Amino acid sequence: MTSRGEPLPLGAKTHRKGINFSIFSGHATEVTLLIASPCKASTESSTSHLTLVGNEPENASRNTLSENIIEIPLDPKTNKTGDIWHILIQDLKPNVHYGYRMNCDPNPKPDVQCFDKERTLLDPYARAIAGHHQWGIFPDEDGGDKRRFSERCSVVIESDFDWDDDQQLNIPLADSIIYELHVRGFTCDPSSGVQNPGTFLGLTEKIPYLKSLGITAVELLPVYEFEERDTDRVNPLTGKPLLNYWGYHPISFFAPKNSYGTSKEDGAVVREFKAMVKAFHAAGIEVILDVVFNHTAEGDERGTTFSFRGIDNAVYYIVNPENGAYHNYSGCGNTVNCNHPVVREMILDSLRYWVTEMHVDGFRFDLASILGRGRDGSVLHNPPLLEGIAGDPVLANTKLIAEAWDAAGLYQVGTFPHWGRWAEWNGHFRDDIRKFVRGDPGMVQALATRMTGSPDLYQTSNREPYHSINFITCHDGFTLMDVTSYNGKHNIENGEDERDGHNDNLSWNCGEEGLTSNGEINRLRRRQMKNMATLLLLSHGVPMILSGDEMGRTQRGNNNAYCQDNEISWLDWDMTRENADLVRFFQRLIALRRAYAALRRESFLPDEQGSTVSVEWHGITPYQPDWSYESRTLAKCMRVITPSGESESIYLIASAYTDALSFELPKLNERSWYRIADTALDSPRDIVDSGQEERLDDQERYWVQPRSVVILIEK
Repeated sequence: MTSRGEPLPLGAKTHRKGINFSIFSGHATEVTLLIASPCKASTESSTSHLTLVGNEPENASRNTLSENIIEIPLDPKTNKTGDIWHILIQDLKPNVHYGYRMNCDPNPKPDVQCFDKERTLLDPYARAIAGHHQWGIFPDEDGGDKRRFSERCSVVIESDFDWDDDQQLNIPLADSIIYELHVRGFTCDPSSGVQNPGTFLGLTEKIPYLKSLGITAVELLPVYEFEERDTDRVNPLTGKPLLNYWGYHPISFFAPKNSYGTSKEDGAVVREFKAMVKAFHAAGIEVILDVVFNHTAEGDERGTTFSFRGIDNAVYYIVNPENGAYHNYSGCGNTVNCNHPVVREMILDSLRYWVTEMHVDGFRFDLASILGRGRDGSVLHNPPLLEGIAGDPVLANTKLIAEAWDAAGLYQVGTFPHWGRWAEWNGHFRDDIRKFVRGDPGMVQALATRMTGSPDLYQTSNREPYHSINFITCHDGFTLMDVTSYNGKHNIENGEDERDGHNDNLSWNCGEEGLTSNGEINRLRRRQMKNMATLLLLSHGVPMILSGDEMGRTQRGNNNAYCQDNEISWLDWDMTRENADLVRFFQRLIALRRAYAALRRESFLPDEQGSTVSVEWHGITPYQPDWSYESRTLAKCMRVITPSGESESIYLIASAYTDALSFELPKLNERSWYRIADTALDSPRDIVDSGQEERLDDQERYWVQPRSVVILIEK
């Protein structure tokens, strides 16, 4: 039995009388709902694994490919409200599989020519997708039957889960230390030693390690269903197929990726994702998702249709109305029409779902500047979507982080529309710190600016230091080890003849390209890594660490490893033992940052007298910083007046000179300088535990070694 159903909410919603199905299409004139229920066997290969559900509705028919699928055409007079098609199927239970087919009137305009009445489509609001449980194994879309139901069906799931009292942790952004990682790559290598490698549950097995580092949040590369089989290229050195490993190729904005689960049961991955979030929260660690709303896996006009293109191409994508060609601001073939009211609401619904149902703490938005483009691709002054996200009451305590640029040249770091809510990946921080540590001239003033929260970018736009997400490395580019080991990219294994990836990496190999047995070069590389880590974690703003940097992970000079699902991208956990001194250095730096509030300022330094925090700049002589073009050194003293009226100081000296320099230290009244860290010293003296600081024998001068960073405190 069926009834008219309700237009909202969109998607498949369990109801006391059955399941309500609702989908938007403003241009379709025919909509057919296909439903079936799974049997105990796998649904990976054929429709024969699907069984009939209940009693057929009167207007239903049997699918021509399989008698196990029911087709229910929706009546536009009864089952349509405005542009939303809907129906209630009574007595239907969760775990059914469903999909849609759509058609329109003949001779549509060019931008709506993508209807195909024989193609099965995914529900854009599907909470789960059937099949695809094994990573890298997908049907042959070109050779397969486009009507195949089992590989293109959505799944109705139940939302029950025992959260206990779990909720968002709401750690202040200013206190956050973010750790960017890939769910599969973090534990896929056998050296991880986990029971469930490459999965959400496998990730939870490494929570003790992450907690020992001291980070406050994990930022997960895309975790909702994406198409990893989007290329026919092979690794020219090994002959093995290449995959879209990173996951920036979404099929769904609601459904977690099945192959990141351990169960072959459709929808089970939702429970495993929730279990992962709950485990992270129990450990005091937030979960931030890297979300991709700027494009989809459907590619350009010649790409495979999974969902959006076949439902309402002219609404979901920015297209040329004259010839139907896609605007490609993403560099991936298409651009989602983010500020169309329907698409805007879908994105907001997705974010609300991940917050309310999945309990995530924040989002990093890939190519977020596209979210500020209008329906014709123009840059909007007040983008409705970005304002809607910033002001949404459900998202009020959710962290919002923008990658404030796109692939068409729009660069908005420091100028991204923010309404006081949006933080940004600060690419200027990455570039300026790399150049200073490399030894470039003219970088001292930039170093001072970046270390104080980039006021040139965020104070001028009425934001605070914590709106700057500081990073030196991320998934896109060199690892920290490779920044010190390679002058140029080595991307031959990507199969693009070295055309991909940035050519200017602001890196320095310290004297020899790539892996070397030269002990002097390796020691210098280790020091340079520690220098960059120290400047990152002692700067105002929010630090983000790339997973594996703390253990010296290398990608062998590949600065665009998006397609490398192998040891190039996977973490080798043996490195935690081989580079234990580096892991320890990161742990102590993070502990230092968390111990001193002066390093986590929530506002820019005021000019007025009476402030409890001040910053003093020095050179080799106190109060005489050298801002000249040829200068390669800077000292910074952060003074804090405690509630008891006592003074606490943290003194940092950074030198990129090739010679040792003698720094005269600021004089202290009845107190002494103690050394916390000196990157020129061997472990464990390179950084010490709290309470183990070494009092300097010479309280007047400190010899700073070439290319090193020193941290002193007042006691």
